[in-house]
Amino acid sequence: MTARRASVATLMFAAALLLPSMASAQTYPTRPITVVVPFPAGGPSDVVARIVTDAMSKHLGQAMVIENVGGAGGTLGSGRVASAEPDGYTLLAGSMGSHVAAPVLTPNVRYDSERDFIPIGITADAPAVIVTRHDFPANNLKEFVAYVKANGDKVKQAHGGVGASSHMACLLFAKEAGLKPTLVAYKGTGPAMNDLIGGHVDFLCEQSVSVAEQVRSGKVKALGVSTAGKLDALPQVPPAKDGGVNFQMSVWSGIFAPKGTAKAVVDKLAAALDKALDDPMVVKRLNDLGGAIPKKAERSPAQFDKMVKSEIVRWKPILQAAAPAPKSN
Repeated sequence: MTARRASVATLMFAAALLLPSMASAQTYPTRPITVVVPFPAGGPSDVVARIVTDAMSKHLGQAMVIENVGGAGGTLGSGRVASAEPDGYTLLAGSMGSHVAAPVLTPNVRYDSERDFIPIGITADAPAVIVTRHDFPANNLKEFVAYVKANGDKVKQAHGGVGASSHMACLLFAKEAGLKPTLVAYKGTGPAMNDLIGGHVDFLCEQSVSVAEQVRSGKVKALGVSTAGKLDALPQVPPAKDGGVNFQMSVWSGIFAPKGTAKAVVDKLAAALDKALDDPMVVKRLNDLGGAIPKKAERSPAQFDKMVKSEIVRWKPILQAAAPAPKSN
């Protein structure tokens, strides 16, 4: 009887500890949610996160506040979320850069992409666009490739930090085109784009969502896009394959929670994200920037988790083989 009473007491104690957590998950959220973007403002992860979380907040009944924590290819902000309290109030607007590239290319990363996060869902994906300063002496991709091959390391390629999507995209592009430019690292795509517009660097490869408006305004020149066909948001820009370069890729972004986050919280966030991606305003804004809305079957946490893991397997050898030693700016 004593042993039985002890066992019952242990179960009751465990239940008492669990009940507040269950109640908290059921009433979640009761206060604003911080969404860490691990790159500076103005980059693709930031643009997509602001569009999507603004719509999500309407369905959750609480504000989702973007906090930019840039640096080290997205690993500083990602590491902060990995070690955050798993209560659903600190989330990560992650991407291929933070979850696939940075762990391979950045030394001493303080998180494991597969073990330290729970995927909420994919938010969008977009092709990469090869853009140059507006006065670069090439008017199409063939001329550009010929110029870079002739001038070698005199040509400066900007990127938003080792492991960022702009770094990944140009690694693949340069590999396929046989180019060896000088790499110049920045603390995010925003600063890199500013220097490209100012003529301090020569070219950049980045998601359409963060370069489309600069291309339309004539501040930079677009020479190719990493799609099989033309991109509706930039119909004047031909696919890279038309310029003789087999450069095809799509860059995704998504929302993650720290490991240990309650399933009920994850489910609420995933449901809000699903509704946000059905919002006509979200669809229009992302499509106008060249972003694609994920299909319904791709949006669940389980499907996103499967996709992230497959992307890590796919990209790791490519990144390891293609990565040169970058020069910091």
